Amino acid sequence: MRPNYTLTRLYVDADLATGMDIVLPKEQAHYLANVLRMDGGGELRVFNGRDGEWKAVVTNITRKKAELKISERLRAPQACPDIWLCFAPVRKHRNAFILEKATELGVAVLQPVVTARTQFAKLKLDKMQSQIIEAAEQTERLDLPQLNPSTTLEKLLQEWQSKRILIFADEAGDAKPALETLQNISGPAALLIGPEGGFSDEERRLLRARSFVRPVSLGPRILRADTAALALLTLWQAAQGDWT
Repeated sequence: MRPNYTLTRLYVDADLATGMDIVLPKEQAHYLANVLRMDGGGELRVFNGRDGEWKAVVTNITRKKAELKISERLRAPQACPDIWLCFAPVRKHRNAFILEKATELGVAVLQPVVTARTQFAKLKLDKMQSQIIEAAEQTERLDLPQLNPSTTLEKLLQEWQSKRILIFADEAGDAKPALETLQNISGPAALLIGPEGGFSDEERRLLRARSFVRPVSLGPRILRADTAALALLTLWQAAQGDWT
């Protein structure tokens, strides 16, 4: 087990360097003081998504404020693989599942995509960002995935950079198995998951007409959108990601 692994880990929105003093916002101060019962002198780990991971010491703490001094760097910055997840928003708790698991599995970019059958297009990006941060804290990530504002499928395809392969989970059942396709791609890639109810026939035609799109099958059963996202990301990690 890595040294200091058991120390509490927090994301902080501040530059990190040896000897720096930082002040945590009220919510994090409450968490340290009232949930973890941490006192002055307590140690924890902090990261900001760009400067690696650092050990910090609590120098002052109340229910509304906590002050930390950064002591030493524990891990250098390390980015996750360059894989994007484009997904049609679903119900709130299932969106939360997608964000959590995508963060755990090392996604670099999260792109909500509104499709013809998307029923829950309105998103609270600040809430989603909080869910991403919480997942990164728990999963030992040193960076954060980039969360983009929603876009439509049509606009996504119009603005797509063709050097990045777009792999979409096609429920029609006539595409190659996902693992076979993933094992035979090279270069940057993105995964596209449709909404509950799947892509419309017109959207499938629109996708298949693009040279950079690769339709794939996730097997003989119809998966829920959040299950499909987890399954396809897992296969990508096994075939192309940092699991290898």
